[in-house]
Amino acid sequence: MELGMIGLGRMGNGMTARLREGGHEIQTYDPKVEGRTADSLAELKEQLEPPRPFWLMIPAGKITEDAFHELLGIADEGDTIIDGGNSNFHDSKRRYAEARKQGIHFVDVGVSGGIWGLEIGFCLMAGGDDEPVSRLEPIFETLAPEDGWAHVGPSGAGHFVKMVHNGIEYGLMQAYAEGFELMDHCEYELDLLQISGIWRYGSVVRSWLLELLHSAFEQHGSDLGDIAPYVEDSGEGRWTLDEAIKMSVPAPVLAASLFARFASRDEIKFSAKVAAALRNEFGGHAVRAVEKAKASPDPR
Repeated sequence: MELGMIGLGRMGNGMTARLREGGHEIQTYDPKVEGRTADSLAELKEQLEPPRPFWLMIPAGKITEDAFHELLGIADEGDTIIDGGNSNFHDSKRRYAEARKQGIHFVDVGVSGGIWGLEIGFCLMAGGDDEPVSRLEPIFETLAPEDGWAHVGPSGAGHFVKMVHNGIEYGLMQAYAEGFELMDHCEYELDLLQISGIWRYGSVVRSWLLELLHSAFEQHGSDLGDIAPYVEDSGEGRWTLDEAIKMSVPAPVLAASLFARFASRDEIKFSAKVAAALRNEFGGHAVRAVEKAKASPDPR
């Protein structure tokens, strides 16, 4: 199947490679990356046969908004725009309505898998109309591991589910972070690499995140000494908490984990090192070196 991939960063590059390995014909556009097949969205369009699927795999916000509107200006009736970034689901519902006025399909797809997706597959949560989602099924089947994708609902549902997914991720990461903080401060000389290692087998708290934490300890040492205790948040946790407040749904774990990230920017905490290391392991998110963190101003 043909597809135009827009954005060849950590995720887009891995997705493109996995699709090509699966036999799909993928054309690409990213002005910052060499090896793209097109130098503009207009040229990308000419490289695809209608009805064309354009997959946006770029940062949420202005970059996605600008690319979406540029695509609306050149796409033909029956083409599909897929947003696989972490856009706010309210924006996705609006973009669906704008595209529909022009006879263009819009599908929002929450994507999880980080830098490991090329190897093990990407979990996909699709929102949109049945017709375009069904047409894209060969793409979803190739990108996802077995039983790793679903059409979760109408427009916006894909990004809503991914938003909640990331909120849960915040809570899980914070639980590990606080547990290892406690062991780091206790009276015993505990080997955190060893403990994270044995917990991977048979323990009720075993998980992929724990495996990644063990890997981080192997790379950076049990004190995570070269990682600054500064944890970014990319927005989804805030959006999830906003929605919980609107719906009067208690989400104390999510709230606490989000506020812990804020606190990491003002205090030196080992738990923040753990959370920062985990974000780097599963998503390739940059970590701050200790020296840089001390010299750099708070970006807020």
